[in-house]
Amino acid sequence: MTTPDLRGRTVAVKVPATSANLGPGFDTLGLALALYDELEVSVRDEPGATVEVTGVGEGEVATDESNLVVRAIAHTFEAVGVPLPGLNLRARNSIPHGRGLGSSGAAIVSGIMAAKGLLDGVVDLDAQTLLALANDMEGHPDNVAPALFGGLTIAWVTPEGPRFKKLIVHRGVSPLVLVPETVMSTALARSLQPQSVPHEDAVFNVSRSALLVAALIQSPELLHAATEDKLHQSYRASAMPETDRLITLLRENGFAAVVSGAGPSILVLGSDPSQRLAAARLVEESAETRWQPLMLAVDFKGATVSRVADESGATRTDTPAA
Repeated sequence: MTTPDLRGRTVAVKVPATSANLGPGFDTLGLALALYDELEVSVRDEPGATVEVTGVGEGEVATDESNLVVRAIAHTFEAVGVPLPGLNLRARNSIPHGRGLGSSGAAIVSGIMAAKGLLDGVVDLDAQTLLALANDMEGHPDNVAPALFGGLTIAWVTPEGPRFKKLIVHRGVSPLVLVPETVMSTALARSLQPQSVPHEDAVFNVSRSALLVAALIQSPELLHAATEDKLHQSYRASAMPETDRLITLLRENGFAAVVSGAGPSILVLGSDPSQRLAAARLVEESAETRWQPLMLAVDFKGATVSRVADESGATRTDTPAA
């Protein structure tokens, strides 16, 4: 392939937060949430990359070629056989880091979508290719699928690569995310999982996962029963005791509360907006430390990329991942 001239190209990317697992849907189900990281990437003449970060991660994340977003752009360019140009990145982050809201998946998707925009007209990156590229870096598709495509996603892996199905969530579903000040390592959370589980626990989660899909797209009144889990949350409880205590309290009071991703944040899936307000009040009254309540909508669009058309910052219409 002839090396394309990408000089002067600038793209703007927007990627939602996600909550994976949703209780019983371990490594399979994910939900996109209306909390966003935004990114602007410009091609420059000089090689290498610089990164300017504002918001979450400012002064903490790498600002050179080792930055995860830059590595995702580089991974995409390498995959399609195009040399990586010099880049300037400006990131405005809102997704909390280390809290179970898919921040690393969002960074990976941001980079891949930026590459998609920069390569517009040179290489066509379809939905399956985008998911495969993201899964290469993340290792499992339950966070990157909803970040890419929005809504509720079911993700699975085949010998040919990862696959997904996007579903539209019932309009009555009202997510609440409760974010603590402490962080949790995904690697640590995964290390607490046993290599095998009792047969009856596996059957239990199969039934609840199937029910959860129905509850989220059709019958929100079933969310409490549908979010029961025996595969992962109890094994991780010792690493985040207050998360476990508050989830137990919330569930005892009728709220569909689960660990968000690897934790330590809590996701409450209300069947109407008033229910999540009541859940937030209960946690405010009962928590031993500060928890930030985020009343979030479900994001239905997923990641988008736009070419910045001129120096004024005007952009073309957002292009979704699928």
